[in-house]
Amino acid sequence: MNKQVFFDFDGTLADSERGIIISIKEMVKKLGLPQLSDAEYRTFIGPAMTANLKRAYPDLSEAKVAQGVAEYHRSYAQDGYAELDIYPGIQSALEQLKAEGFRLNIASAKPVDVLPQILDRFHLTNYFDGVYGATTDEKMRSRKADILAYGIAQSGADPKRSVMVGDRYTDINGGAENNVRTIGVSYGFGDAAELRASNASAIVAKPQEIPGAVDLLLNS
Repeated sequence: MNKQVFFDFDGTLADSERGIIISIKEMVKKLGLPQLSDAEYRTFIGPAMTANLKRAYPDLSEAKVAQGVAEYHRSYAQDGYAELDIYPGIQSALEQLKAEGFRLNIASAKPVDVLPQILDRFHLTNYFDGVYGATTDEKMRSRKADILAYGIAQSGADPKRSVMVGDRYTDINGGAENNVRTIGVSYGFGDAAELRASNASAIVAKPQEIPGAVDLLLNS
């Protein structure tokens, strides 16, 4: 069986708001930009940082945007990555999916070099067969659709036998761009209205409901 599940990280597996906002504030300070409210910073969680900076500060040059992304990654890797909580029920959901024979992967806009540290720190490493995140090299991947496409190619997944699980419109749109069915989680940083508007294949309200939704989409 080659049925695969790709998980977003922030807002899907973990409540990482504290560390992300700490790192965004540090980035904004370093760039000399006007600080925003915490509510505005919260909307940064999920979409690629490049897109967030262009939306929040439309007059920034491409060079400044690139500098900001690099500064955010540096700050997050140094101070922010450990400031999170794994959602209650996630570990049991992952255990159930593994027991049922699904291959599990991460497809996150979080920096790819930080993800293994986080998974190891919170004892989640052994659940995942592949870990795919954002890069800042010449083959830059920051859009969720591009990260997921890379993960599908690297893992040998069949899009028709795969599902993307996430909490924001970027996760749902990324799945659609890759012809992958999607499960939206409404307990994260998005909400059910956002997920419905993005045409999620299914929506769940708590981690414990994820395995049932995966079964319904991939075993029906």
